[in-house]
This record gives sequence, C-alpha cells and structure tokens, in this order.
Amino acid sequence: MIKTEIRNIIQRRTLGLVFVLGAASMAFAQQQPSATQQKFSVTGNVQDNAKSGIGYASLTFKNKQTTQLSDAVLADVNGNFKIELAAGSYDVTIEAIDFKTKTQTIQIAKSGAIPAFVIQGNEVANLDQTTQIQGVVITAAAPKAYKVELDKKTYDPSQDIVSKGGNLQDVLSNVPSVSVDTDGTVSMRGNSNVKFLINGKPSSLLGIDDGANALQSIPADQIEKIEVITNPSSKFEASGTAGILNIILKKDKKIGFNGTVTGTLGYLPRTNLNANLNWRKGNWTWYFNGGGGYQKNESSSKNYMTRKDNPSTWDYTKNSFTQISNQDGETKREGDNYNLTAGVVHDLSDKTTINLSGMIRSFNNDSNTLNNYAEKTYSSASSFDNFLRNRNSFGNNKNFATQLDFGVDQKLDDNGQLLTVSASYQTNKSDGTNQIVQNTFKNQILQTTGNSINNVDTDSKSDTFIGKLDYELPIGDHSKLEAGARYDYNKNTYDYFVNQSDDGGAYYTRYDFTSNTVYSENILGIYAQFKSKIGEKFGYQLGLRSETSKIDINFLSHDLITGAPIQNPEVKKDYTKLFPSVFLSYDIAKGNQVLLNYSRRIQRPRAFTMIPFMSFDDDRNYFRGNPNLNPTYENSFELGYAITKKKFTINPTLYYKKSEDEVNRFQYLDDKGAINTMPFNVGTETNYGLDLNGTYDPFSWWKMMLSADLYGYNNTGNMKLNGKYMDFSGDGFSYRLRLNTTFRPTKTFSFQVQSFYRGAEKTVMNNRKAMYGVDFGATQTLWKGNGTLAFNIRDIFNTRRMKNYTNTEDFVRDMEMQWQPRQFSLSLTYRFKQGEKVEQPKKKKDINSNYDGGDDQSPM
Repeated sequence: MIKTEIRNIIQRRTLGLVFVLGAASMAFAQQQPSATQQKFSVTGNVQDNAKSGIGYASLTFKNKQTTQLSDAVLADVNGNFKIELAAGSYDVTIEAIDFKTKTQTIQIAKSGAIPAFVIQGNEVANLDQTTQIQGVVITAAAPKAYKVELDKKTYDPSQDIVSKGGNLQDVLSNVPSVSVDTDGTVSMRGNSNVKFLINGKPSSLLGIDDGANALQSIPADQIEKIEVITNPSSKFEASGTAGILNIILKKDKKIGFNGTVTGTLGYLPRTNLNANLNWRKGNWTWYFNGGGGYQKNESSSKNYMTRKDNPSTWDYTKNSFTQISNQDGETKREGDNYNLTAGVVHDLSDKTTINLSGMIRSFNNDSNTLNNYAEKTYSSASSFDNFLRNRNSFGNNKNFATQLDFGVDQKLDDNGQLLTVSASYQTNKSDGTNQIVQNTFKNQILQTTGNSINNVDTDSKSDTFIGKLDYELPIGDHSKLEAGARYDYNKNTYDYFVNQSDDGGAYYTRYDFTSNTVYSENILGIYAQFKSKIGEKFGYQLGLRSETSKIDINFLSHDLITGAPIQNPEVKKDYTKLFPSVFLSYDIAKGNQVLLNYSRRIQRPRAFTMIPFMSFDDDRNYFRGNPNLNPTYENSFELGYAITKKKFTINPTLYYKKSEDEVNRFQYLDDKGAINTMPFNVGTETNYGLDLNGTYDPFSWWKMMLSADLYGYNNTGNMKLNGKYMDFSGDGFSYRLRLNTTFRPTKTFSFQVQSFYRGAEKTVMNNRKAMYGVDFGATQTLWKGNGTLAFNIRDIFNTRRMKNYTNTEDFVRDMEMQWQPRQFSLSLTYRFKQGEKVEQPKKKKDINSNYDGGDDQSPM
C-alpha cells in the first residue's frame, strides 16, 4: 500500500514538474538575444581595501543604453573574472557574502583589464546597511547559521541538515529563541503570541487558524532565511507581543535559467517533491517555487481526571456523577498538500521596478481519532458503576488559500531616496466535516442508552486586503528618515453546524452548538522613524507608530427549543493606540557591540477566541469564546551584547517584558462532568531572563551552535465565575536549551546532531513537566556539487511528549500528549545551472573564508 501511494504521488508530481521545466526551458531558449554588436573581452578583479581578492563575488553589468547588452559573471576563488561586453556605459553591481553591495559606473571601449573593484565589509549589526562607505574592511569570518543585526536576528536553514526534506515546522524547531510544542504551537521565549510574516507581510499561506497544518505545508527547501524579531521597531505592525517571525522564501538573482528540485521519502510514509526555478535575463526576472506531498501521522493523548466533589452532598436525582475518568486516545491522520508561488520582477527603468506574484496553497487531510474513557459513575454516595465509553471521530479538513501581490519601487533620485507602494489580496477557505460515534459499555456489554452519533460541519473563510506605502530619505552619510502607512482589512466568517442521533433515533439539530459568526477588522497604521549615528561608535533609531483599530463582530445563534434564528447584539470596538520604539547601539571595539532597545506591542484576540459558542470535538472538553475580550498590551526591554570573532560569536541578551490585560483560560466542571474552558482578560504576566545564543567553530570540520533561554516569570490574576474560583498567579524560574553540533569529515559529507531540553514550569494551578528530544541528520554531496543526498531522524528516542498537571477547585488532571512519533526521511536534491554566472569553479574555497557553502557544498 505504501509503495502504491508513493508511486502515485511521484507520478503526479513528475508530470507537473516536466511541464514546468519544459516551458521554462523553451522560454529561456526563445529569449536569447542575437547580439550583432562587437563585444570585447574584459578582465578584472574584486578585492578589499587591503588588495586581497574576494572569491566568488558576483558582478552584474547593466548597460545604460539597452538592457539586452547586460550580462553578469561570477569571480573565481581569487576574485578574478572575465566577461564579454559590448562597448558602452555600464552600471556594475558587485555582491559578496559578508560585504556591502556596491554599484559603480564604468566605460567599455576596448578589450583588456579594467581597474579592480574595491568593496566594503559588513560590520555586525551595522546601523545603516544602505550607505556605501569606502574604507578599511573587516575580514570576513567563517559563515554562521545565526547572525545578529540591529533590530533582528537571522537564521540560515541551508546549514540545518536535520530539516532537509522537511517543512517549516521542522525548521522552526531549530531556530534560536523559538520553540515548537508537540501540537505545533510556536512560541518565542515562552510566549505563543507570535506574528508570522511571509516575505515581510501576513500571508494566506499560513491560513486563519490552521496551526500545524499550515506550517507543515511549506517545504524547508523553499525557505531562504528566517528573521527572528523579538523586539520589532515601529516600522513593523504592532501586533504580536512575543515578536515577529519573518519567513523569507527563495527568489534567486542568478542570470539565466537555474533552480533546484528536491524529492523526499520518509516514514511514517511521507513523500514530497518540490522545485525552485528561476530565470533572469536583462531587466526581467521570473521565479517559481512549488510542489506537494503526501504524509501520514499519528498522535496520542492521555488524561486522568478526578473530581473533588463530595459524593455525600451530590444531588443524584438531577445528574449522574463521574468521580474518576481515565481517557486514552489515538489519532491517525493522512493527507496531501500542494503549494505554488510564481512571480515576475521587471525593471521599467533604472529607477522604477515593478513586481507581481501569486501564491496558491491547498491541503486535504483525513483523520481518525479513537478515545476510550474508563469512568467510575456514582448513583449514590456509596454505589457506583464502571463504564467504558468509546468515542470514535472520522474527520476531513480541506483548505484552499490564494494570494496576489503587486508592488512598485520608485527611486526618486540618485542619493537613495525611495518610495515603495504595495498591495496584497488574500483568501483562505477551510471546510471541515467530522462524524463522532459514541458507544457505552458496562461490564463489556453494549448498553441500550448512552450511544450517539454526531455530525459536525465547520466552514470558515477569510478575505484580506493589505495596502502599504513606505518612504526612505537618506540624510548625509549615516542618517535616514523612514515613514509610511499601512491599511489592513480582514473579514472572517465562521459557520458551525451540529446534529445528533441518540441510541439509533432520528437526527436533530444541536442548536446549542450551531452558529454563524462574522468578524471584521480595519486597522490603519502610520509610522515614522529616524536612525543616525553620533560619532563613529554610537548609533540610534527612534520610532513612533499609531494604529487605529475598528472591529465588528456579528453573531447568529438559535433558540434552543424552536431553532428560530437569534441575532445577538453586535460587538463593536474602536480604539487608537501609540507604539514607540527606541534602538541604541554602541561599538566598543571591532566585532564588539552593545544593543539596547524598547518597544510597545499589542496582541489583539484571535477571531475564534471571541466566538461565544461552544466547540464540539469532545463531550468532556468544551471551549467557548468570549466576545468581550480586549487586547493585551506589552512593554518590552532588551539589552544585548554581540561579539564576533573568526571562530566564535556570542550574543547574550537580557530581556524584560510585562503585559497587562493578559488573556487566561478559566476552566470549570459542569453538572455532567465536562471541563468548560473560556478566555478572560485577567491579571498581568512578567517575563525576564537571559537569551544566550552563540556559535563556536573549533576546527574547519566541526561547528557548534548553542541557544539557551534562562528565564523567570511572575504572573498575577484570579477570578470567580458562577461561584467557581481560579487562580492564574505563579512565579518561578525555568530554562530552555538547544545544542546543534555539525561535523564535516570530508569535503562532501557532513552530519549533525541536534538536541533540546525544556525545563518544567509551575503556576498555582498548573505544573508543566520538562521535555527533551534529540535529532540526527547527514548529507552527502553528489555529481560534482549538482546533487545532495540527505538523511535525517527526528526525535531519535521518541521523547517529545507534553505533560501537564492541573489542580483546580473542581478537579485534578494529569495530561500527556504526543503530536507525532519518531520519524525519518531520505531526500535527494538536484541543481540546474545555466549561464556563466552560476557555474561554480572546480576548486572549493576553504570554509573559513568568505563563503557560506551554498547549495553545492555540504552545509556547515
């Protein structure tokens, strides 16, 4: 069966891939210019100020008269290059890793050598990366998977061997300062209020509330880098108290037609085929990222609950009374997903560039969940019966998302003044069906009562429009003024329907669960920020953002007896808030810098947490939203220190965050023994700690990356609801550790071991247990650098299990959950290379030089 599934997937993917490759190849072939103008053989060199050659620098020669005569070349290991050019004036753009991009105008009139190009090195956390400063350069250090900049940290997944052939969730599991729970919940420094961006903007690729499904639908092979922004500046939207994760997808700049194709096979059966294709000629750039996959997964859960009620005072004439419930559940899921991103960038002139792109994502998942409940049910203070309930769920969830983006970059002068206008329209639709069959047994005999069948239909849809205007004005050599505006419109619609059949009887509608909700929000943000330097060492950036939010929520419920529609009172929220940010930096010495920053953030309640109707997945656990939820506000401070040397980097950051109107979940037992959960704005949450990230390269064949978060917390807040009391307060200290070790025994073979440990965390009523895990990965370069074979095992010891102990006024519960068991996969990547610029020299440069390995070397 597995072989059949894999064969079907590969056949479907291969057919689509052959079509795309064929179309792209024909287009490339048809667009080759037939230049009749005489060309001259030009040689040159790229070097730093010490006259040392910079290997593998890329040079783009843009003819100022006609783009058809433009071309590009890649320097060799010593920085030397050779190219054929027609006579004329050229703007030459030189790019090299860890060096600033430089543009210089030259004249070509004859064959021969031209003067060497001298480029400037990038300093760590450089305040103004757009300023072209000539002078002494910093010698490039060994390539690092983790880099620190003024207002963000950047993670390069190309050096993450364990995640090769995986997905975005796998990559995020290894990003410093980021944690991924067993159920796919992503958090930064323990806070799950993370704002996700794709290429700098919200994206339908991540869905409305799709959670782990969305993260698993984006292949790791399509991710260029991940920006970790723990304290965003005023230029970013203010949403997300934990910070921002900006996922940058690949879009190659190489001349000609080039790309990669990656196929993956894994267990529990998983197959993926993904392609990244690019074509650049003259003033046109086309790119395509797409693919799909099929996978199976299993998860398990256990809950042991004991009620605290006194049986001698319970009114048995009204309801039966379950004293003890022991739940054991298992879920099996299988499904396929597809995604496609395609776009074009066109230079209308030297100062005007337009870009257009579209994205499509879909997944179709089937699930089968079996929960067994062993329960002790009292009929009097001294009499009880032992029951076994089987609750089997058969579900299907389909999702289809689209996104269309358009942008214009307009240079207003030759001094860096820039105006950018962009717009994005996104849709996301999810349809879910689920049938829940429950049977009740007593002494292993099926009972005539206590049996039911429920059909649950859920439909959700979102429409989003985002419009942005950004302006940049360089002032002098080190200063810049930035300003802009952004408008977001979101409309989410949720339809929920439940019916039920008792003991084989006719179906009837459960009006206590059937509802319709329309959530709309309009957010207008305006910002301005200024950055500059005082002297050569002190840099600063000051910003202020204003956001006006208008939110409307309409509810339609039903009369519980007649089923007549009831239009509930509309909830309206309208508020304007200011969000300042301050970033300061001081260069102590070469490669040593202190960073101090502050920002104020907002976490608006997610739409589904405001829907005041209960969900229907488990008749022992109900969730009801609260339409009166208000935003949570947070003040965040960070003090960081960055050291960069040839063999190591260290980035310790002290942080302090305090939120107000924190959203906590109140839990209580109803008369039938079910746990009801509802969110409320209660109390404050304070987090403080040391976020330590560092890399160390003892030898050229051995690299290490350590991430440690040592943190304390102090939460306040308690409340009463319907006579029930719950205390959310608690304080303590905990930690999270992650160590990645990469070995490279040969030039073409590497292997990596990744491990993490998350310490326990306690509040008055909850005790989350510690958790750890170990992963392994290995890569082998094939076919002279054109291929890479990768193998990995995730969760070698099968220990990624979330455990929590809850002690409330009503009940005590032990919970354990594992989202997915140990898995392994094998992937093969093949690279297409055409055109002079993308052909690599035969000789590989030492990994401690200015080179990050790229795709044609084993990643380190």
